[in-house]
Amino acid sequence: METPKTARPIVGIFWMIVTGFNFVGVTAIVKHVGDDVPAAQAAFLRYVLGLVFLIPMIKPILAARLTKRQVKLFGWRGLVHTIAVILWFYAMARIPIAEVTAMNYLSPVYVSLGAALFMGERLPPRRLAAVILALIGAMIILRPGVKAIEPGHIAMLGTAICFAAGYLIAKQLSGEVSAAVVVGMLSITVTIGLAPFALAVWVTPSWQDLGWLFLVACFATAGHYSMTLAFAAAPLTVTQPVTFLQLVWAVLLGALVFGEAVDGWVIFGGAVIMGSVSFITWREAVARRAVTPPVSATKV
Repeated sequence: METPKTARPIVGIFWMIVTGFNFVGVTAIVKHVGDDVPAAQAAFLRYVLGLVFLIPMIKPILAARLTKRQVKLFGWRGLVHTIAVILWFYAMARIPIAEVTAMNYLSPVYVSLGAALFMGERLPPRRLAAVILALIGAMIILRPGVKAIEPGHIAMLGTAICFAAGYLIAKQLSGEVSAAVVVGMLSITVTIGLAPFALAVWVTPSWQDLGWLFLVACFATAGHYSMTLAFAAAPLTVTQPVTFLQLVWAVLLGALVFGEAVDGWVIFGGAVIMGSVSFITWREAVARRAVTPPVSATKV
């Protein structure tokens, strides 16, 4: 992964900061909605209300003439992403925003492990050490035996694993179809996948809740768009470390808006994970590979 000649690091950093604000906006709204709407239903409504952003992608999807194999892969990606989104919405209502944000940093680490186990990627000693360091960071956040591990923490571990699995499938498809098809098919398959889970726990949402969840769709879409602008302007080695600011915003948001205590261990653990992810990204850039995703790529 070479630095493009037209790289604009300041512009890339700016758009990644904007991306962070967008995704923290997503977490804030989902936290605000809380248990008013069941996790599976809230996730389903977020995707249904976001289908309006799918309109420009319909033509590329129809023109792609997907093979049975590609449709099957999209189906599997939709399934694991569906599970990830439900678990993420569930966790958001139960544990502090900072802990959700910090534990989401694990997804790129699981991608590295998955690439080694299932895609034949090499896992040299320094990269393996970075993976182990990231898992230590997760233990710093969870501190088993010192503090209670809540169901929300288990849900976030599952979220990171499922997002990583979905990214690895998308990585296979990205060389075969356009980005618009990859994004569009994800929206379609996840909406379909969430439907039965949402119907099983359905409650009548208020117009206010529908408005909040539409805002979630808007912020999520804006976040993925600004992230794309960041990647176009600068390489991952520049933009990846900036994603740590999302944890800073999450800590401030949790403390100032939701009255959540500031936990220094969570910040430290998140920093350890983010440092290891940045190292893995740098090593891949040196080796001219591009397996590990940016943290923001594994989002709802």
